[in-house]
Amino acid sequence: MEAIRVVGQFSAGGFRAVGRFVLFSWAVLTEFFPIPRKLLLVQMEFIGNKSFWIITLAAMMIGAVFGLQFGEIFRVFKSESMIGAAASYSLSKELAPVVSAFLVTGRAGSSMAAEIATMKVNDQIDSLKVLGVSPFNYLIAPRVLATVLMLPLLTAVFLFVGVLASYLIGVMIFNVDSGVYIANIQWISEPKHIFEGLVKSAFFGLILSLIGCYKGIEAGRGAKGVGTATTQSVVFALVSILIVDFMLSFIYSEF
Repeated sequence: MEAIRVVGQFSAGGFRAVGRFVLFSWAVLTEFFPIPRKLLLVQMEFIGNKSFWIITLAAMMIGAVFGLQFGEIFRVFKSESMIGAAASYSLSKELAPVVSAFLVTGRAGSSMAAEIATMKVNDQIDSLKVLGVSPFNYLIAPRVLATVLMLPLLTAVFLFVGVLASYLIGVMIFNVDSGVYIANIQWISEPKHIFEGLVKSAFFGLILSLIGCYKGIEAGRGAKGVGTATTQSVVFALVSILIVDFMLSFIYSEF
């Protein structure tokens, strides 16, 4: 009976948390427009421009590792020319959107939660309400829209740099002809694969920004509340991204 009680309490707590998040998302949607243009540009610069170099570095390293790993595998079958095809296919459909979302979650998503949680602790959100300013429109909507707009662009950068790094590894280390390398990429990878990855990244941006803002709004009092909200925002966003990634991959495979 004790086990049943614990499971029931855990399930009820989970349903309550999901319900609060859904109500929060609906409140954001109903007060989404008009978004303050200046705040939107500030968030786009923070999420996109300031994440550019970490995205580029990660893509360079992952693309190079892919080139090395695929090269060793294809060398067994004397098919080193397929390095580019394998790297571009896997990066465009999965790794570019997922890794980009993970990096933006760690850098920008955690910052959203910490900033909003700190504002709540300092009663700044209540001050906005007193002044007749909606926190959903002023604080959350610019962050959500900026993440949805910028994450696909960062994913495209990740894809380009990753494929370029694998190209250099294939040509310089495994002596693959550059023309054959590019031809195999065009043979295996299609524009729809890139489109699928960009759509995924837009969904990931929506999820990580909403979770980061939600955890900030729901943060407890004091420094401990800010730290807990920041940690939970990252953990829940990463898990949610993986779940949504599986669901979207399943949908793509069916249609």
